[in-house]
Amino acid sequence: MMDKTLELLDQKLEVQIKGLQDSLGTGTAKDYADYQFMCGKIRGLLTAQMELNDLAKNLEHSDE
Repeated sequence: MMDKTLELLDQKLEVQIKGLQDSLGTGTAKDYADYQFMCGKIRGLLTAQMELNDLAKNLEHSDE
């Protein structure tokens, strides 16, 4: 089970990711450069989320 702090951070990352995905889906990107920027932000947030989940798993296994 994930620590409450890590869970909160994971939820905040998820909200940001979903917000960017919704923005892309509704066509708010002004141009291709803006589209690329938003995609890069999503990619970075997903990477952070994966690292956070790996950290949580490692902490869980270190307790055993």
